[in-house]
Amino acid sequence: MTIKPGATRLCGRAVIRLSGAEGGNGGDVAEFLQGLVTNDVARALPVWTALLSPQGKVLFDFFVWPARDALLIDCEKAHAEDLVKRLTMYRLRRPIGIALDDAVAVHWTAHIGDGGADDPRLAALGQRWLAPVGNGMQECADAAYLAHRLALGVTEGRAELGYDKTLWLECNAAELHGVSFSKGCYVGQENTARMNWRQKVNRRLAVVPLARSSEASRSVAYPELDVAVERLRVADVSPDAFPKWLAPALRAATSDERD
Repeated sequence: MTIKPGATRLCGRAVIRLSGAEGGNGGDVAEFLQGLVTNDVARALPVWTALLSPQGKVLFDFFVWPARDALLIDCEKAHAEDLVKRLTMYRLRRPIGIALDDAVAVHWTAHIGDGGADDPRLAALGQRWLAPVGNGMQECADAAYLAHRLALGVTEGRAELGYDKTLWLECNAAELHGVSFSKGCYVGQENTARMNWRQKVNRRLAVVPLARSSEASRSVAYPELDVAVERLRVADVSPDAFPKWLAPALRAATSDERD
């Protein structure tokens, strides 16, 4: 799909602002989120991360961005209110503000540009950035972004990852830099760490041609792109069913099984 010149806004994304107590430095916000999500939000941002169930299954995936005295979450607009409610449930009595910020928009381009950040999952995905609504091009680029992302075999969002259905490492999160195995505890960490230690990711999400897709294992179909997202058992399909960036992990798993 050709990307329309100047169209950069991802209209299907929303921004949630996590703000600390008045006069704080944002450290309380980072500490709060650090104990919940899969990635290390104390290091350089942005990062792609997830909020999991206690069993290690994906509830929400999103990006975390830095902001002065705050953190910004770049998430699916359709499920942003649900994410606000979930985060608020974990907040307890902490003096942290959690609310949608309608004044900020998410932007993306497939090419290297000025001022954007490389997608933390895969460089080929391009760059994304946050900007005030009304500042710059506001034409939607969602269709182009979807086509570009799926062509690279990268999955995201509730329709593709599921809700409380798919283990985070089955979403290729380790290979796409969506999890830290050196940070402290977070919700769902025990199962995630055990899978990584055992190197046992038996099923993985993959983007496949629609004609070769099976309804039994399909998460979602995109007829306009002639592809579908499926949760495949690794041992039952050819490595060609998975993207090239996943090949090292598949080879390592095969080698471990032979040993």
